[in-house]
Amino acid sequence: MVMKHIFALILVLLFSLTVSAQVYQHDKDKEKQILSLEAGHWDFSPDWYYYFMHKDYSGAYTKWEWHGFKSGLRVHFKETKSNVKTIAPRRLLQIEAMKSKAKVVEKEREQIKKLNDEEMARAADRNVDLVYSKYAEYFSDLQATISDGLSYCLAASGGKLKDAVNELLKRNEVITANISYLRKTGPGYELENVKREKGYAKAKTDMEELRKSVFNLAKICHAYYDKRNK
Repeated sequence: MVMKHIFALILVLLFSLTVSAQVYQHDKDKEKQILSLEAGHWDFSPDWYYYFMHKDYSGAYTKWEWHGFKSGLRVHFKETKSNVKTIAPRRLLQIEAMKSKAKVVEKEREQIKKLNDEEMARAADRNVDLVYSKYAEYFSDLQATISDGLSYCLAASGGKLKDAVNELLKRNEVITANISYLRKTGPGYELENVKREKGYAKAKTDMEELRKSVFNLAKICHAYYDKRNK
């Protein structure tokens, strides 16, 4: 029976110790220390303990204060006298640095997106020839004139202007080959329409110059070889 009472007493003691260990214990001195180092009012407790044991750390100093019979030296704490500083300013700087970095990253992301969008637009532009239709009919008319003029020179001269005709034919082949290249699209032929426009404009100029040469040769042929003039 005695053993039962002893065993029950032991259980009660163990239970009370466990409960007391789990109960929240507010430590005001520790709270002041944490708040001072974080961002709160710079204050420590017990004040004389920090003055004598942690003066450099706490920035403790004494000041005489008049309070009647309770006048005397009082301990005060000043952050500027401490060899440590609050964490909050450093954290604020870190936060600002992170914000600044985030802005830079966002700006770079927008620039990359813009470049990517522009490249996609250029890629789409390179895959479709939007310019040739503007020149197609004119090129066709010029080619017909050149072909008719060279045929006339060859026939009217009885082949005597063959070399001159062949030279002009070669020039025309180069021009038409360049046009064919400009008209190609797809992998390996990615030309932007601005470049196609310049290419077609040059081909137009070259073809007009060739037409003049054919016209001049046709005038010579008409004057010297066309039997109908004799």
